[in-house]
Amino acid sequence: ARALREWLTEKGLWSEEMVFENGSGLSRIERISAASLNRLLQYAAARPAYYEFAASLPATGLEGTRKSPLNGSPLVGQSWLKTGSLNGVRGLAGYVLGADGRRRALTLLINHRNAQAAGPVQDALLAWTAGLGGDVMATPPAAAGSEFKH
Repeated sequence: ARALREWLTEKGLWSEEMVFENGSGLSRIERISAASLNRLLQYAAARPAYYEFAASLPATGLEGTRKSPLNGSPLVGQSWLKTGSLNGVRGLAGYVLGADGRRRALTLLINHRNAQAAGPVQDALLAWTAGLGGDVMATPPAAAGSEFKH
């Protein structure tokens, strides 16, 4: 945890709201905001190893836990996202290729007793970020879908 904090500080990415116990992501003590996680994704997108990193994430609709929900959707193969879940927690983070050809970092973190019902919200945010569902969600969620250039 100390090495991670030092690295984040060195890169100008450390935020006081971050709490790391062991870095596994399974601790109820660990904390990171969607905004901070999105900044990390944007930082990674500007690095030489970005394409290898993005390729390590499951392609939506083709691999991983987001494989079946989007069958036949224009979103299939257009985003690379890691999901996460615990009781009362759902997360989605990675990259989306927009209808305009631009890549965007996307982060959604839900911490609520009904988080398991978040599938439609995740799908709507994914569609909105890709530019395929502007009418699905009129107001963008704060800190999600931030655009980056590389």
